[in-house]
Amino acid sequence: MTTKKTPNRSRAQADTPAPPPPKRTRGRRPTAETADLRATLLDAALACFVRRGIAVTSLRDIATEADVTPALVHYYFGDKAQLQEAVVAERLLPVVAQMRAPVMKAGDDDVGGLIAGFVHGIGGVVAQHPWLPTLWVREILCEGGALREMMISQVGPLLPKMMAGRFAAAQQAGQLNPDLDPRLLMVSLIGLTMFPMASAPIWRQLFGADDIDFNDLRRHTLVLLDRGLELDHAK
Repeated sequence: MTTKKTPNRSRAQADTPAPPPPKRTRGRRPTAETADLRATLLDAALACFVRRGIAVTSLRDIATEADVTPALVHYYFGDKAQLQEAVVAERLLPVVAQMRAPVMKAGDDDVGGLIAGFVHGIGGVVAQHPWLPTLWVREILCEGGALREMMISQVGPLLPKMMAGRFAAAQQAGQLNPDLDPRLLMVSLIGLTMFPMASAPIWRQLFGADDIDFNDLRRHTLVLLDRGLELDHAK
């Protein structure tokens, strides 16, 4: 009777455990294509938020805007709350950073440069992102806006409160009209920039002012502010 022999294995082969099977990953691996699709979904969400409002926009609306299925939007962001957070972090806050950059270039004793930096910064950002004034009015200014708390807690310390503090310091140094309230000055600056930009379709039609662009508006605002601030006569 003969027995069937099995192939001999070397000692090294015998001591080496067999490699584990590869683990399966959930979903698809990140690629340039998926990154582009994620950006497309963020842009679609932003467009819907601006046009319809955050409260009434659904994942299905965003999917329709991006020409994809609602399941795909859910795959990338989970739910609407997470998608809204992503839009704020990746679309809105970078725009705020762009507005802040020219302001930070002004020296501590340069009130005129601080004002000009803010006015030019907002004008430049709105020229690149014309959706900003509408979103600001709808979701921050109006009662019940979905982004009001974000404005107070995240954007406020970065720009308005920082500028009000610098105005107060300049006023104490005799570089700013003493009759002004530094906090209300910041409110006035926002009113002289964001309001005209948000209402541009109205006053352009009312006055037949299609010839006025953002550069004209910035120049007008700076000239208007110069006298009231008494920058040349504060001392």
